[in-house]
Amino acid sequence: MSELAIKHNVIIVGGGAAGIAVASSLVRKDPSLDIAIVEPSDKHYYQPAFTLVGGGAFNPEKTVREESKLIPEGVKWIQHAVTHFEPDINQLKLSDGTSIEYKYLIVCPGLQLDWHKIDGLEDTIGKNGVCSNYLKQYAEYTWQCIKNFNEGRAIFTQPAMPIKCAGAPQKIMYLASDYFRKNKILEASDVQFFLQGAAMFSVPTFAKPLEKVAARYGINVNFGHNLISIDGNKKEAVFEVVDGNNAGNRVTTTFDMIHVTPPQSAPDFIKESPLADEAGWVDVDQHTLQHKRYENIFSLGDAASSPNSKTAAAVRLQSPVVVHNLLALMKNKSSGKTYDGYSSCPLVTSYHSVILAEFCYEGKVTPTLPLDPTKERYSMWLMKLKFLPILYWDWMLKGHEGDIKHKERPHLLPKE
Repeated sequence: MSELAIKHNVIIVGGGAAGIAVASSLVRKDPSLDIAIVEPSDKHYYQPAFTLVGGGAFNPEKTVREESKLIPEGVKWIQHAVTHFEPDINQLKLSDGTSIEYKYLIVCPGLQLDWHKIDGLEDTIGKNGVCSNYLKQYAEYTWQCIKNFNEGRAIFTQPAMPIKCAGAPQKIMYLASDYFRKNKILEASDVQFFLQGAAMFSVPTFAKPLEKVAARYGINVNFGHNLISIDGNKKEAVFEVVDGNNAGNRVTTTFDMIHVTPPQSAPDFIKESPLADEAGWVDVDQHTLQHKRYENIFSLGDAASSPNSKTAAAVRLQSPVVVHNLLALMKNKSSGKTYDGYSSCPLVTSYHSVILAEFCYEGKVTPTLPLDPTKERYSMWLMKLKFLPILYWDWMLKGHEGDIKHKERPHLLPKE
């Protein structure tokens, strides 16, 4: 075993939404804690706004800030990547060969975008009308594709779950369709949605309203189709049929623009570690977010195995649970705080409307406000555009934990 160069009481792997929120909250509760964040990137992105950037409704420069300015005072920043975990001896290794010893570990590195799993995508993304809102530079190109589209076929894709924000692939589709409508080219356009799943949304309550939105724009929805290859020069995309009598068949279609949502998975260094479950995610109890085999390890955010939708809203509710239960563990007390799987997805349906989908484990619809959650609302559009960025930068990332209680409100749901 190599000599340890670094020791910290609490190590947080990942300086994204989850890592900064947890670090800030821990510092607020106990400024004496010895905490370090391991994060290689010097930039921090407000990813929920990438859809709006792709639709030309949000300044792309307002989605990025310097990582150094977000790390709480007193927290050490280790600007390297993790390569290996050794939880049996409370150590991890960094890309520079350094070993770090910890007493408590919080793992929240996010997930990885598997562009390589679609043949030809890496060679053509960001040009030839091939765009994606899953990175800032490609989101900016999405807006260029939408603005320059005159007529023809616009394709939007969605791979197998889980992905960041399950509604994102169709949010940009509705913004594009609304833009085409306003510029009187929608009727001359063939908008196609190819998704691997069998429903518009995993929570049935919101699937039906989204079907109506797609129908309103005249969008052709193709369930059970997974994008497997793309040729930007030929403007051709190949899909594999994943269910039904035609399962295994391949469908080739042309496009004038295509918005691709890449397949996504846990980071490779998580998959290959002792922390992972069979699917590659950090193996935690879905309620306490404590690791199932290593009691001094917690995980939250996109890399955790908890079966919630992977959104910043989920992180906002997970962070207080991890902080509370970690501090309880430090004091040899039983963990008393639990996470109910809450997530929120503001489903943008036009440049003036949003369906605010809020739900917990098992698809339970749990709105925060006493309003029918299936309705498109201008007020929710304003919330998405104006309020949520403030909530992110100035509330969640600063370690504030106050929240309005979400709960089931069956009387507000439309009758079947």
